[in-house]
Amino acid sequence: MKIHTSSLLLALGLTLSSIGLTGCAGTATQESTGEYIDNTAITARIKKAFASDELVRARDVTVESFRGTVQLSGFVNTLEQKERAEALAKAIPGVKEVKNNIIVKQ
Repeated sequence: MKIHTSSLLLALGLTLSSIGLTGCAGTATQESTGEYIDNTAITARIKKAFASDELVRARDVTVESFRGTVQLSGFVNTLEQKERAEALAKAIPGVKEVKNNIIVKQ
């Protein structure tokens, strides 16, 4: 009986450890824990840059980051605001690409 119990505990331990090792790994559609932290930091830096910029209205632009690719969306009043938002986002360390889906109101 002791052998079966220890075998069961060993199997359970191996299963839990393998779940723990793969639980933080990223997939094609899901970030790893490290990527999530990096992208959260990128998003925060971009929002901070928008908030301190006189031209970009930070509340009108949504920022999302995934594996260093940043997507900007929302509505602005001028093309200059749209271009400035993109330029600010591109200047942030860790940003690989910016997809600017901001719409200029007409």
